[in-house]
Amino acid sequence: MTADSFFNKAEKLKNRARYKDALLLFSQAKRAYEKDNITEGRLRCFMSIGDVYRMIGKYELAGKNYSEAIKISRKLKDTTAAADAVVGLGLSVRGLGRWKEALEMFSRSEKVYREKKDSEGMAFVLWAKGGAFRIKGEAADSLRSFKASLRLFRTLGDKHGIGYNLCGLGGVSRVAGLFGDSFKYYTAANKLFSELKDTFGIAYSHCGMGNALRMKADYSGALLHFRKAEILYRKIGDIVSFSYTLWSLGKTYTMLGKLDKAMDYFRQSYGFFRKTKDPRGIIYCKLGMGEIEFLRGRLSSALVNLKSAFRDSLANGFSVENCHAAALLSFVNKKNGKTGNRCYNKLGLKLKFRTIPFNIP
Repeated sequence: MTADSFFNKAEKLKNRARYKDALLLFSQAKRAYEKDNITEGRLRCFMSIGDVYRMIGKYELAGKNYSEAIKISRKLKDTTAAADAVVGLGLSVRGLGRWKEALEMFSRSEKVYREKKDSEGMAFVLWAKGGAFRIKGEAADSLRSFKASLRLFRTLGDKHGIGYNLCGLGGVSRVAGLFGDSFKYYTAANKLFSELKDTFGIAYSHCGMGNALRMKADYSGALLHFRKAEILYRKIGDIVSFSYTLWSLGKTYTMLGKLDKAMDYFRQSYGFFRKTKDPRGIIYCKLGMGEIEFLRGRLSSALVNLKSAFRDSLANGFSVENCHAAALLSFVNKKNGKTGNRCYNKLGLKLKFRTIPFNIP
C-alpha cells in the first residue's frame, strides 16, 4: 500500500469513530511519507493523529502531534495549516481546562482566517471558541460564537459542522437554564447525526438529550438516553465523553434518591477524569460526592469535597462551577443560600436551587 492509501483508509476509519484502527494506519502512513520524504503528507498525519488523540481524551499526546504539525507548517510557510494546527492545540489545552490559553490560540488563528477569507477555518474556530467561553462561564459569548459558527457551517453545507454546533448550543443552553432550548438543539443534532451515521455525534447528542430531560425531572427518559450514549462511547473508546455520561448517571440517581448507585458512578467518573487530567470533571465529581455525603449525614466529609471543589473552580477560573460550589456550601453551612443564587444571576444564568440535592446542569 502507498502512503496515500494508508492515509485515506485511516481517515475513513477516523470518520467512523474507529479510533484505535485509525491510529495504526496513520502511523503507517507517516512512516511511508517519511520514507518517501513527502513533508506535506507527514504534516497531514500529525494533524489527524492529533485529532484522534483529542477525540479519545489523550490531550497531552494530541498536543504533541499538533505542535509537530505547527513546526512543519511553519517550515513550509503554510499559514493556513499552521492556523489549523494552532486551533487543534487550543482544543487540547481546552480539554485540560486551560480555557484562557485556548482562547488566545483561537484568536491568533481567527486573525489568519479573517485575512485569508477562509470560511471553513472561521466556522471551525468560532465553534472552538464557543466551547472555551462555556468552560470560562460566559454563556452569552458562548451562545453568540456557536450561532455565528452554525450560520457559516450552514452556508458551507457542512452537516457534521452543523451537528456539532447544535450540540454546543444544546450544552450552553442547559448551563444557562434554557432546558427546552437545550432539548430542541440536541434532538435536531441527534436526527442529523443518525442520518450521517456519525457514531460519536449520535452518542454525544444522546447524552445531551439525557441531560436536558434530567433538568426537566424526566429521570426515566434521561436514563434511557444515557444508556444509549454509554454503549456507543464504550464502543468508540472515548474516555472523556464517557466520563461525563457516567457523571450524568450519578447525578440522575442522586435525584432519584439511589445514593449508593450514584456514588458508584461518581467514583468511576472521578477515576477517569483524573486519568484525562480534566479539572472541570473532577470538580463536578467532588460536588456530586459532597452532596451524597451531606444526604448521608456525614457533614465533615461533605464539606471536604465541597470546599475542595470551590478552591479548584476558583484556581481554574471556572465561574459556573464556582457558583455551584458556593451555593452548595451556603446551604450546607445553614445560611440562606442567597450567595449561590446571586452568583448565578451575575453570570446571567436562569438557575435557582432550594434544597440538596441540586439538579445542577
